[in-house]
Amino acid sequence: MKCKLVNGSDSQTTVKSPLKQCWCAERGQQNAARAPQSAAKPRRRRRRRADSVAVGNSANMSFFLPKLSSKKDIDEAIKAVAEKVLVLRFGRDDDSVCLQLDEILSKTSHDLKNMTSIYLVDVDKVPVYTRYFDISYIPSTVFFFNGQHMKVDYGSPDHTKFVGSFKTKQDFIDLIEVIYRGAMRGKLIVRSPIDPRNIPKYDLLYHDI
Repeated sequence: MKCKLVNGSDSQTTVKSPLKQCWCAERGQQNAARAPQSAAKPRRRRRRRADSVAVGNSANMSFFLPKLSSKKDIDEAIKAVAEKVLVLRFGRDDDSVCLQLDEILSKTSHDLKNMTSIYLVDVDKVPVYTRYFDISYIPSTVFFFNGQHMKVDYGSPDHTKFVGSFKTKQDFIDLIEVIYRGAMRGKLIVRSPIDPRNIPKYDLLYHDI
């Protein structure tokens, strides 16, 4: 099964209707069609101000994590990181769910410094890897160990990446420990220790880029 990144449509159609309520409904559908493929849930307008403050605070977390902005950077990281789990978070810095995940990654990076190296990757800057890992939803997190792509059985059809944000810091820590121990024993796929209820569920998309 393959799922690929879906680009949002840039088209816009003006809808005129004698009923204001119908016009608003049509306008809402147009905006939804242009929304990016994100794991974020819709937010109500009355909560926009509070959400903006929360996102602003989370955005600071991204500054503590190094970023890879090209295919060359990713290739070098995969080759250079040895005896540690390489974590590549594919997403966008302005996406609310990516920021939520970045906060968890940032807060655990120090405790896991002897076991993992964490990098942020912008999906728009590395289309080659975006296609290679069939990234349809952001954030998507991919793991490597000594240059080998580590797969995880999350109880879903896709074992190549974790889609969405972790519910808790402990979920991420537990997963890294399992990947690390499995990789040290020569395994290329491990079973996820995360409670299935804490693993986001998404349908695979079948669209051309």
